[in-house]
Amino acid sequence: MLRSYGDSTLFGESYGEGPVRVVWLHGWGRRAEDFNVAARSLAERSVASVALDLPGFGTSPVPRVSGGARHYAELILPALQEIADEPLVLVGHSFGGSVATVVASAHPKVVRALVLSGAPLLRLTAPTSAPLAYRARRWLHAKALLSDARLEAARQKYGSSDYRRAQGVLRDVLVASVNESYEPELAELRVPVDFVWGEHDLEIPLDEAKRAALLLKGDHTLHVVTGAGHFVPLEAPGELVDAVERALAQ
Repeated sequence: MLRSYGDSTLFGESYGEGPVRVVWLHGWGRRAEDFNVAARSLAERSVASVALDLPGFGTSPVPRVSGGARHYAELILPALQEIADEPLVLVGHSFGGSVATVVASAHPKVVRALVLSGAPLLRLTAPTSAPLAYRARRWLHAKALLSDARLEAARQKYGSSDYRRAQGVLRDVLVASVNESYEPELAELRVPVDFVWGEHDLEIPLDEAKRAALLLKGDHTLHVVTGAGHFVPLEAPGELVDAVERALAQ
């Protein structure tokens, strides 16, 4: 069932009856329905959950101000507080995992445990400058010597696939997100963390989960999903269900 949260700033699918104990946060360019199978499975085990559409995706409106996962954590906080009075298990895939990590670090009373999959928590490399050809076009555009259409053509040529698909504020959100790294948040975490990672995740390799785990001071585990890639919620939803049940049993 689709419901609104946070004064209709967020929408999400609710599953099961009774107090909500789990919230699912999807990845960049995705939507709440990625967790449909996992959430239904939990509901069959009498565990209610909500899968949110993050701002700008699915049914949720685009945020008015851009910002990365740290900004998104504050955007979804009112909805989390509305959904449950008790601490929640947050399940975050990809970008949603970064958001979940920030929420748990900044607002530990809201979070019981984290289940993270394919989440970009640490930059793999230092930020790189845009190609010289693109920077030249951007300079010309700033001087009113290049049209908006030609600048956009350059963005489409030189940008990543996610960047090319993003528009308006979401493009700025993406840029902010890829330039964030969450060492401070990881070091501050005190809730249990279960990394559920695809063995063949090429977008956020397994080594990144291992690097992130080294920064944690609290309880954490790493479960490698054999044969899976980046999209564990779709490829192996049962692994996430098992992780949630482990978290709820703690």
